[in-house]
Amino acid sequence: MSAVGVRAPQISVSAAVASVLLIASCVAAPTPDQMSRTKVETAPADLQLICASAAAKNSGVDSSKVLPVSSSRVDPKTFQVDLDMGGKKWRCLVDDQGNVQSVQPA
Repeated sequence: MSAVGVRAPQISVSAAVASVLLIASCVAAPTPDQMSRTKVETAPADLQLICASAAAKNSGVDSSKVLPVSSSRVDPKTFQVDLDMGGKKWRCLVDDQGNVQSVQPA
């Protein structure tokens, strides 16, 4: 038997794209709690600056050299603030009232 005269069915590109879009539109978006980034609460700016000031005071570094680089809530009343002091990493714990609990190298 010869394969001459046998043709595979052809689909136009636009039909293929339309099929993919139709299938993709059937997929539901994940709910916020299923997304990879869930709610992360950062420390308010004033608390970050309180930590930066405390770190500068504790280390004797000029306060203009201390920068908050990240922060997060660690419990209902406490935030952790990560600081950069001229390339050296420090960590500060501060409560939601602005009381610094600790400042130390990270």
